[in-house]
Amino acid sequence: MVNGTVQQWIYSFVTLSIIFRTEGLFVNITYVLSGVAKGAVCLDGSPPAYHHDKGFGTGVNSWLIQMEGGGWCNNVTTCLSRKNTRLGSSKQMVESLAFSGILSNLPQFNPDFYNWNRVKVGYCDGSSFTGDVQAVNPITNLHFRGARVFLAVMEDLLAKGMKNAENAILSGCSAGGLTSILHCDSFKALLPMGAKVKCFSDAGYFIYAKDISGAPHIEEYFRDVVSLHGSAKNLPPVCTSRLKPDLCFFPQNVAQHVRTPLFLVNAAYDSWQIKNILAPGVADPYGFWLNCKLDILKCSSRQLQIMHGYRLLFLRALNALGPSSSRGYFINSCYAHCQTEVQETWYRADSPKLANKTIAKALGDWFYDKNPFQKIDCPYPCDKTCHNRVFDPNAHTFDIDI
Repeated sequence: MVNGTVQQWIYSFVTLSIIFRTEGLFVNITYVLSGVAKGAVCLDGSPPAYHHDKGFGTGVNSWLIQMEGGGWCNNVTTCLSRKNTRLGSSKQMVESLAFSGILSNLPQFNPDFYNWNRVKVGYCDGSSFTGDVQAVNPITNLHFRGARVFLAVMEDLLAKGMKNAENAILSGCSAGGLTSILHCDSFKALLPMGAKVKCFSDAGYFIYAKDISGAPHIEEYFRDVVSLHGSAKNLPPVCTSRLKPDLCFFPQNVAQHVRTPLFLVNAAYDSWQIKNILAPGVADPYGFWLNCKLDILKCSSRQLQIMHGYRLLFLRALNALGPSSSRGYFINSCYAHCQTEVQETWYRADSPKLANKTIAKALGDWFYDKNPFQKIDCPYPCDKTCHNRVFDPNAHTFDIDI
């Protein structure tokens, strides 16, 4: 009995050790207290925060800034629902955050960026870091200051060594991926003239499309976000000078004007976009799409046909990038959303591949100018390397639906 207990303990220890080595390290939080005096605060008025693992060796002057995702809030009610979560308050952010995937510090899991300064910026404003409203309603105490938060965090990082950057990437997932597109050029402008600076968006290429009922649901939603947060003045002027501000929240109207090199990773059947742009609950009151949205294997032939149509709209919107060789993209046909922060889809033997390259290899080669990469997958279900998402209908997730 004792031997069995010892064996079980040893097995548990070895298992935990393997998990820890696979998933990387835990990184402590840093609060940007200096931002409060500048009005750079989260929805609840708490200071911005980030997790930073310092670079080492040849990566000591290289910086990867990963902007957290988590949807948006488009009215007082939805912002109040975020206010007391990590998406609205640094008080609710974890003290110690696990870094894996693109944030891993191990070369076998992150070959090109493992020894860089890797930073995960907490997302607590609900506007993809674009908001700036001076007034605060004393009843709700909501602060719409995302643009100030972005600048305060960057200034803090510059003071901690990013001012000496030789290489830098602004990246992000989902709403954070949108951030990396919208702030790409302003990020480059903060860094030394001679630095190699590029931007990378994972699952942030949200497209303008009508839902299954024919309504422009996502445009209306983004219009509310931009209006509530006062985002218009912080969106690219080259876009807002010719289009309504809410349309400048769509990357297809902005990306062609981004001067800094930009790489996109996106699933053409992006699970968030299928759930919220194509078939949001408001357009499907009887829940005909519910099972399909939870698991693509449960989609009917008619639903798959509609999703194939959405893929074509996505690819048409992607054309807005233009033919520039400074652009890179990895567009697979998986039912997925955010593929870079999780080890299994970032860099592993069974990770998704295009042209026999993982996302990590494609991005690394593109950043270091070894090889350009502009690949689009064949339609679902041809790609057998996909890790298609299956959602638990009862699970609470911060992959925020709208």
